[in-house]
Amino acid sequence: MRLPLGEFEQLVLLALLRLGPDAYGATVRREIELRARREVSTSAVYTTLERLEQNRLVRSRVGAPTAERGGRRRRHFELLPLG
Repeated sequence: MRLPLGEFEQLVLLALLRLGPDAYGATVRREIELRARREVSTSAVYTTLERLEQNRLVRSRVGAPTAERGGRRRRHFELLPLG
């Protein structure tokens, strides 16, 4: 049996719902700050996204390298049906 989701986990899931399948940590953080009007750290968002992925509520994929990020790849997240 899965424990109920906490408030922050719910905020992250709602942000993913609004942002769609190309959401990534920084956009999730901005969405939460905009909608919930509360400041959150990027590390808290990524920790929560990883926990949600372990619980099979979201999945991630690594995107293509971008010049604006110095050739680094961005990790995108999307909701799964259970999420």
